[in-house]
Amino acid sequence: MKKFVMLLSSLLIGMTLMTGCGAQGDAQPSAVNVIALKGPTAMGLVGFMDGAEAGRITDHEYHFEIAAAADEVTPKLVQGQVDIAAVPANLASVLYNNTEGSVQVLAVNTLGVIYIVESGDTVSDISDLKGKTIYASGKGATPEYALNYILAQNGIDPEKDLTIEWKSEHAECLSALMAQENAIAMLPQPFVTTAQTKSDKIRVALDLTQEWDRLGTDSALLTGVVVARKEFVDANPAAVEAFMGHYAESVAFVNENVEDAAALIEKYDIVPAAVAKKAVPDCNIVFITGDEMKQKLSGYLRVLMEQNPKSVGGALPGDDFYVPGHSEEEGQQGLTDARRMRETILSCLSAPGHLSVRFPVRFCAG
Repeated sequence: MKKFVMLLSSLLIGMTLMTGCGAQGDAQPSAVNVIALKGPTAMGLVGFMDGAEAGRITDHEYHFEIAAAADEVTPKLVQGQVDIAAVPANLASVLYNNTEGSVQVLAVNTLGVIYIVESGDTVSDISDLKGKTIYASGKGATPEYALNYILAQNGIDPEKDLTIEWKSEHAECLSALMAQENAIAMLPQPFVTTAQTKSDKIRVALDLTQEWDRLGTDSALLTGVVVARKEFVDANPAAVEAFMGHYAESVAFVNENVEDAAALIEKYDIVPAAVAKKAVPDCNIVFITGDEMKQKLSGYLRVLMEQNPKSVGGALPGDDFYVPGHSEEEGQQGLTDARRMRETILSCLSAPGHLSVRFPVRFCAG
């Protein structure tokens, strides 16, 4: 009987920890070093950054850095100077391949931010691009591959059915857009907003993220993801779980409180508040994990791989690239099942004819 009671007691303690305290009590606070690439990829972090700086988030020691270019991020992540990074989606795959699987992806944080804009009113459908000239930058990179894929899937040959005039910078596209009547350009946010602040004649004609979605595939047009060193993920599961929770809350804050978020985006020198206020609603800032993340990201990487294997590091990542997750519904069901088991065990322990067992149980708000 005593062995039986001890077993039930142990199970109850385990259920209590699972349902009440989660991962909060299974490790000492960890130092978590985070770097994000300047632009939409970093915008979703600003609520989290402000909370940590102001002392509202204290479960771990979070340190943040905003980088101006991807080549600032890569060596710091590979060398272990940072633990978690917000980077372009294809760069995550390149890092995985170049480090023999030492980098894993935690979440998608930004969908596509590329738009077709024009200084006229001639484009309302993807088919309207036939015979047109588009000014664009990003040749030999993901913007070109994304545009080519969408055009080809709509029966438009990028080499024959239109002219794409490649520029070295977004600013050159903007200059061409403003200098000509009915000019068309492919621009990302927040450059679209910057363009519109300079001329009220510039309008968004097509959202390429929506055009990709209309194809009905199992992929999505992506911009950014959150990656981490596998060694850090394995050694600090509680810190990673806490980071993910705070990040999700920060993304919700940014999308729901655009004006306040814009002020923080300027504070952390990402883009000016005036630009951020108009751009954030079109920056597709998200927080997607688990199976949905894997589906969207793996499909996107396949598209890039088909056009240029080097863009993803020469090969598609293995399943170990994707950190598993679960949906909110699955998480709630897990909590419900665990709580029911706890109640059953308590009922058994207090039933007539059984030993009365008392021990301290700490229930945490969950």
